[in-house]
Amino acid sequence: MKGRRTYPAVTKECGTMKMQPIMKSKMRQLDLFVDHRSLFEKLCDEANLYAGFAAVKKNGGAPGIDGVTIEDFKDRVEKELAQLKKDLESWSYKPNPVRRVEIPKPGNAGVRLLGVPCVRDRVVHATLKLLLEPIIDPTFSDHSYGFRPGYSPQKAVAAAKQIVDRGKEYVVDLDLSKFFDRVNHDRLIYLLSGHVTDKRILRLIGMILRSGVMVNGTVLLTKEGTVQGSPLSPLLSNVVLDELDKELERRGLEFCRYADDCNIFVRSPKAANRVMESISKFIEGKLKLKINREKSRVGRSKDVKFLGMTVINGTIAISAQSMKRALEKVKELTPRGTHMPLELTIQRINNWYKGWAGYYLMTQYPSQLKRIEAHIRRRLRSRIVDQQKRRRHLFRRLIKRGVSRKTAAKSAYSNKGRWALSATFALAKAYPIPWFINGLGQEIRSNDRMKHWFGLDQWIKVT
Repeated sequence: MKGRRTYPAVTKECGTMKMQPIMKSKMRQLDLFVDHRSLFEKLCDEANLYAGFAAVKKNGGAPGIDGVTIEDFKDRVEKELAQLKKDLESWSYKPNPVRRVEIPKPGNAGVRLLGVPCVRDRVVHATLKLLLEPIIDPTFSDHSYGFRPGYSPQKAVAAAKQIVDRGKEYVVDLDLSKFFDRVNHDRLIYLLSGHVTDKRILRLIGMILRSGVMVNGTVLLTKEGTVQGSPLSPLLSNVVLDELDKELERRGLEFCRYADDCNIFVRSPKAANRVMESISKFIEGKLKLKINREKSRVGRSKDVKFLGMTVINGTIAISAQSMKRALEKVKELTPRGTHMPLELTIQRINNWYKGWAGYYLMTQYPSQLKRIEAHIRRRLRSRIVDQQKRRRHLFRRLIKRGVSRKTAAKSAYSNKGRWALSATFALAKAYPIPWFINGLGQEIRSNDRMKHWFGLDQWIKVT
C-alpha cells in the first residue's frame, strides 16, 4: 500500500526562510535536490539548517545536557546557525552526549531508555533527516509503515485487516528485544553507504552514534544502538530493518511492520511456527539483533495485538490489553483521598484522553470509547461519595441534586461501599452525563460518527 509522501523543502521569500510541503514528483524541480553540491555541502547550508531547526521547534522537547531550551535557541537562532555552519565546515563540530531519561513501560514492564540530545545537535540530526529521507525512503518496502511520510499506524492496521480477510489469520508476532539499544553501528554505516556516497556524511553519522550518554553526571560510551529521542533515529532504524523487510518479501510472506513491531500473516499454525523459527534465526544471525522470546508469539489474529489493535471477526477493535491500560490510567488520574477540584481532575483526564482517543479512533466500535468515558464518570461519582464523609451528608447532597428522599435514603443509608454506590440510580440521577459534559467539560469522542464506525449499540468481546 503506497501512501502520499511529502518532503520538506526550503525557500527564501522576502529575506525570510520557511518550510514548504511538496510532492515527490516535483522534487526534481527544487534547488535542494537538483543542485550539484554534495550532501555535506547542503548540510552546511544555513537555509537547510534553518529547516532543520523548524522541524525541531515543531516537535518540541526538553533541553539536553547543556540546559539550552528550544526557546533559548530561537532567541539567537541566526547566530547559532552561523556558528553551527562554521563548526561543521571546519570539522570542529562535536556532538554532545545525550541526556538519559527513563520512561516507565505500561504494566510495570521495566523502563524504556530515551536520550535527549542538545537542541544544537537535534538541528543537525533533523537536517540530516531532511536531506537523507528523500534519497532513502523510496527504497523502503511498502509494508513498512513506521515514521515515514504518507504512512501511519492506521494504515498499518488497515493493511493487516486486509491480509487477514484474505484468509491468513495466523500471526507471527515478532518482538525485538531492546531494538534501539542493540543496533550494530558498523552494520548500520555499511547499509547507509549503499545509499550515501558522501563519506563525510557517513563519518558525521558515526560520530553521532558514538557521542555517548550522560547518566548521573557520568558520560558512558555508546558502542551500539541509536538514540530514541533523536530526529534521525527513526530513519536509521528503518534502514536497519529494511533488510528484514526485503528478506520477508523474498520469501513471499505477507507482513506489516511499524518500526520494531512486525506481524507476519500465514494460513496455518504449522506455517506460523515454521516462519517464527526461521525468521528468528535470520534476525539474530544476520541482523545481529535479539528476539524477545517471552513476548514473541504465534496465534490467531483475534488473540494478537498490533499497534494496540486487534483484527477480530473481520473488524478492527481496540485490544483487550490496551483497554485494560486505559482503565488503569483513568484510575491513576482519579486517585482516592485527594482534595483536587473536579474541574482540575477533568482537565487532567481530558489532556490524556484527547491523545488516547485520537489514536484509537481507528477502532470500528465506538462503544469501546464509550466504556472508557463511562468509567471516568463512575470514578468521579465515587470520589463525590467519598468526599461526603458521612452518610447523612451524602443523603442531603443527593436531595439537593434533585433525587427524591426515598431514592436518596435507599442509596445513602445502604451498606454499599463508595464504588458500588457510584453505580446506583441515585448517583446517576444526581450527576447525569450532561452534568459531566456541559458542567465539567468532559471530553467525549464516542459520538464523533466516524464513517468506519458501527453503532454505539454494537459491542465486541476482545480477550
